[in-house]
Amino acid sequence: MSTTSKASQRITALLDDNSFVEIGALVTARATDFNMKPNETPSDGCITGYGVIGGKPVYVYSQDASVMNGTVGEMHARKITGLYDLAMKTGSPVIGLVDSAGLRLQEAADALNAFGAIYAKQAVASGVIPQITAVLGSCGGGLALFPGMTDFTFMEEKNGKLFVNAPNALDGNVVTKCDSASAAFQTEECGTVDVAGDEAAVLSRIRDLIAFLPSNSEEGSDMVECADDLNRVNEELANCVGDTSVALSILADDNDFFEVKAGYAKDMVTGFLKLDGVTVGAVANRSEVCDADGNVSEKLEPTLSKQGCEKAADFVNFCDAFGIPVLTLTNVKGYKATMCSEKGIAKAAAKLTYAFANATVPKVNVIIGKALGTAAIVMNSKAIGADLTFAWPEAQIGTMESKLAAKIMYDGQGADVINEKAAEYEALQLSAGSAAKRGYVDSIVEAAETRKYVIGAFEMLFTKSEDRPAKKHGTV
Repeated sequence: MSTTSKASQRITALLDDNSFVEIGALVTARATDFNMKPNETPSDGCITGYGVIGGKPVYVYSQDASVMNGTVGEMHARKITGLYDLAMKTGSPVIGLVDSAGLRLQEAADALNAFGAIYAKQAVASGVIPQITAVLGSCGGGLALFPGMTDFTFMEEKNGKLFVNAPNALDGNVVTKCDSASAAFQTEECGTVDVAGDEAAVLSRIRDLIAFLPSNSEEGSDMVECADDLNRVNEELANCVGDTSVALSILADDNDFFEVKAGYAKDMVTGFLKLDGVTVGAVANRSEVCDADGNVSEKLEPTLSKQGCEKAADFVNFCDAFGIPVLTLTNVKGYKATMCSEKGIAKAAAKLTYAFANATVPKVNVIIGKALGTAAIVMNSKAIGADLTFAWPEAQIGTMESKLAAKIMYDGQGADVINEKAAEYEALQLSAGSAAKRGYVDSIVEAAETRKYVIGAFEMLFTKSEDRPAKKHGTV
């Protein structure tokens, strides 16, 4: 492998020291039309091979923009599809480091077919081996489907460009008005990108993510030895109902929570943590965003949004495909009420409901705040298949907030009657205790002791097995 190209330097930075083995180094393009010569395309603009990250075998391809701008042609694609074949045979993740001008025009139909061949391999590998894409340079046109077909996408925040149509090609837009190809846009507006940062940070965070993931769907949730106290008590948890990313960091072994899509649909938190050394996927409602100093920097409604539901549904589907247990922290009072959200909230909420109900991995729900209306049912409730449900003592569980219920039931009555009946309704119909009496909550636990209860629950559920009706696949 060349030690001077940026493509090779990226592989070296990503993998454990001296672990990379290059394959297909001598492959060059066959096409000679339009002044192309075979000796002008070393490795055909794509370095491929295998190595290890934290001792785990992985397969890597890195596009070399110094060779025909990293464009994808017949042999370039053949190297990537061959890499996928090896990864599928051995049950190991594939990581793509993308830096390419896209389709190789000189190869025309061969290049088009090459794109399709890669798409096909990605489709077959989906749900079998983890697939990760890092956009480190240009990734435009049909190439933008590469990250779209994979499980997680990382992006360099300054030089990375991800687009199907370039910003200047969009009606009424220019790049100076809205850079729709930028990492900020793709992270915050589109939700395509999970993590953005400088190149060193991107490669480092991919290594961090690999530590949480199983190598394939047969392996089950990743497990390591846990040195953290399994019975750790955290009094500060009770103050984290708003920002559940903080709550999940507190619950996690060594306070290590890997959040994905943190910049998108902030009302929903998704990410990975380890509990007693076992990887668990987490989904949580969020009504506050705290800054690095712990101060509230942004207030959000505790509601389900279209974007939040879609983000969570995709995440739950990934966890279920790879045998990763799912933990939810519920604090929701309804659906986001805006014209924009209304256009797709019914389908998005149905998608999330289906994802939870369809998942056969261990599922534990902790109601930390409000669990009101059908939005609460969507959030991994017992009704749609949660194996165990816990609630903090002050949690509210029911159809709606007590004041609103009292106003509906005692319409036309005075304020005193409304307030009296609201207090009655809260005690009888909204408390965690009333839900526990009906079996909708398995245990009421103190917030500070949540860690030991969820660890115990997942340990008990470790051998869970659940059969479903035979079918090709669902259609939601």
